[in-house]
Amino acid sequence: MFSALTSRRGFAARLAAILPGLAASGAAINASPASPQAGPGVKKLDYEGKPAGTGFITPLVLHGDTLYIAGQGAHSHDPKGEFPMDIETHTKKVMDNVKTLVETGGGTMDSILQLTVFLTKIDDYDGMNKVFKTYFPNGGPARTTVAVAALPGNSLVEINCIAAIVKKG
Repeated sequence: MFSALTSRRGFAARLAAILPGLAASGAAINASPASPQAGPGVKKLDYEGKPAGTGFITPLVLHGDTLYIAGQGAHSHDPKGEFPMDIETHTKKVMDNVKTLVETGGGTMDSILQLTVFLTKIDDYDGMNKVFKTYFPNGGPARTTVAVAALPGNSLVEINCIAAIVKKG
């Protein structure tokens, strides 16, 4: 069996199967408008939808028809962080940030495909879900929730996501 995998004929057959897909993906990448700060077709934007510059963390990245939203905590876009330390307040602040970024990038809450939730206490799962479901009345995206030791800015929850850009027209 090993010799069948390493023979010239076997290698040529596998290569022939892969090449058309590589050519199609290369054409799609080259057809996208290039950005001077990133690879072809990649736009890095700040919270307001302006070019992100050279910051360490980019809140919003657009590539093709896909949006990538960096982890948003309750402290994100609120440096003072003067708000109650309960999971409902934190989840609402985080989901408002996620919604703003998704809409800035051309998506909607219904176009979120996948979401990852980080909680500092798994006991906050039900409280987070209570708020979370109000943002997805048509059903939520694929989601993973994990408990972590701590989050930046003393946030109780952090969420990142991937969304599709909604075509207008």
